Amino acid sequence: MPASDRVKKGMAESSWIRRMFEEGLVLKQKHGADKVFDLSLGNPIVEPPPEFKSELVRLAQNPVPGMHRYMENAGYPETRAAVASQLASETGLTYTASDIVMTCGAAAALNVVLKTLLNNGDEVIIFAPYFAEYFHYISNHYGVPRIVSTDDRFLPGLDALDTAIGPKTRALIINSPNNPSGVVYQDDFLARLGTLLQEKSSRSGQTVYLISDEPYKRLIYDGLKFAYPSRHYANTIIVNSHSKDLALPGERIGYIAIHPECHGRAELLDGFVYCNRTLGFVNAPALMQHAVRRLQAVSVSITEYQRKRDFLYDNLTRMGYSMLKPQGAFYMFPRTPIADDIAFIRELQQELVLTVPGQGFGTPGHFRISYCVDDRTIEGSLTGFRKIARKYGLC
Repeated sequence: MPASDRVKKGMAESSWIRRMFEEGLVLKQKHGADKVFDLSLGNPIVEPPPEFKSELVRLAQNPVPGMHRYMENAGYPETRAAVASQLASETGLTYTASDIVMTCGAAAALNVVLKTLLNNGDEVIIFAPYFAEYFHYISNHYGVPRIVSTDDRFLPGLDALDTAIGPKTRALIINSPNNPSGVVYQDDFLARLGTLLQEKSSRSGQTVYLISDEPYKRLIYDGLKFAYPSRHYANTIIVNSHSKDLALPGERIGYIAIHPECHGRAELLDGFVYCNRTLGFVNAPALMQHAVRRLQAVSVSITEYQRKRDFLYDNLTRMGYSMLKPQGAFYMFPRTPIADDIAFIRELQQELVLTVPGQGFGTPGHFRISYCVDDRTIEGSLTGFRKIARKYGLC
């Protein structure tokens, strides 16, 4: 038994996203990559903005002595200051460099925060549908996920949240724009959420921390604006990544930002730095910290993503598929025409179209489509979607 029981259990419950991606690799080997239409993984096809390439060239041609060495575990002070300055300008809050810890993407940031916060058996509330890896991150640090459902528009019910918060509740994770639904939370909801969390924390004497997972915050459509949870609740911890807004998923660069007025701020920051080191991340990649320092206000264009969204949404709804039109990110989360979403995505797979079942996001009866892919993949998938729609009488 070379692997631990916990790891074997985790592997058995491995993310459906990765499972479908890996099955897609097998199908591509069998049928040819041009015959397989993989809509399973949120791996942006767009290239980083030109400012990123210019910054890399500048750094390569004007290297600073020591720029690839270790730095303090929280990251370069100049980079942290740049992140804080951008957050301060966006939120109106007094973020400074001392509120920021640079990390190896949002995944590392979440693990660092959860490692810092959780005692064995502490509960972390997540709203379904949720990013599947949250389960594993919480389990990594011996926490217990507690799921709260959402309504038919994927908006959380605050009455259900009120009931779910108990003596073991340590944190709540929110993700807006949401993966997988594309829903964007608005200020009115966040204001009510902040009021509820403040009341529950005051009543129990134990702070419930709000962890806001924000990698898609610049990918929002139709004139909507990102609403900042930190404006509505002081005990907010932001985790963010440049994987999506700068199209750098493989570079693993992100950060933690703690609200300047957060309860226990100083101790938590010390904990974040300690856990950044002892979890083995040590520090965020040095070159990427230099590169993103001047790019905090830069983002990929959302025009291409919105065009892809509109094309796919229009075609699928004409075929009879039922879904909310995504407001942000680059995912769709339609209903399946049969109750068994796994059986449905297996039927699509027979047509060489790869999607992810809603069960992987805690919401059976749906399936996730990732449209951050090339046009050939989106257009080629329509034949398979249409064939299955006809089979179930959608069109």
